[in-house]
Amino acid sequence: MSDILNKILAVKAEEIHTAQQIKPLAVVRREAEAMAPVRNFIAALHSKIAHGKSAVIAEIKKASPSKGLLREHFVPAEIAQSYAQHGAACLSVLTDRQFFQGDAEFLKQARAACELPVLRKDFMVDQYQLYESRAMGADCILLIVSALELPRMQALEALAHELNMTVLAEVHDRIELDTALQLKTPLIGINNRNLRTFATDLNATLELLRDIPNGRHIITESGILAKSDVTLMREHNINTFLVGEAFMRAENPGAALQALFS
Repeated sequence: MSDILNKILAVKAEEIHTAQQIKPLAVVRREAEAMAPVRNFIAALHSKIAHGKSAVIAEIKKASPSKGLLREHFVPAEIAQSYAQHGAACLSVLTDRQFFQGDAEFLKQARAACELPVLRKDFMVDQYQLYESRAMGADCILLIVSALELPRMQALEALAHELNMTVLAEVHDRIELDTALQLKTPLIGINNRNLRTFATDLNATLELLRDIPNGRHIITESGILAKSDVTLMREHNINTFLVGEAFMRAENPGAALQALFS
């Protein structure tokens, strides 16, 4: 496949420009600052692990560039409730429209349907998006290291913390990890899917473990499809998972979550 990430980032820049013409930054900022308090994303993960369970960030995703449509009956509120009832620690909601068929409304609907903290899963490149994220109710935002230079990430992280949002820094290789470790956030997500090719390999997580210092919270992302995948990660003391595709294809996403992590 071609370099999908560069295409996504080019579209994202256009989307931000258009959004600012419709709703200026000052307006979105006021909306963000008027929102109710955030839900504690990190505490929700720690609580599951403290009780000897896997901490699952369960994803609500309609489609993906590599797999196409994942779920035809797509009702974010129903999916969120199902996840909450079956043991998810947090939610992740795709809001990218063009490549993942996501929408900000999906996040709003999911968050309103349960008490779980919510990650806005999108390609963050500008402060406008962070105010927008808080205004829609996001408790956590994603910074993809392969998409950003360190100074930009540090500025976005600082703004996220001003808005009381948690930051998840996502990496795929050692060079990206070295950059992510210069951020303050304890959450380091290792994406087993290469965002430039969309190929998946669980070794991406295992190969980076020894380079992550104590005090960081490791999240393995993508490619967790079977109980053996969960067992492999837990044998390496990785207890936090971001999973979407395996659940989105199931008739009952929450039941699929419980079956995978029971």
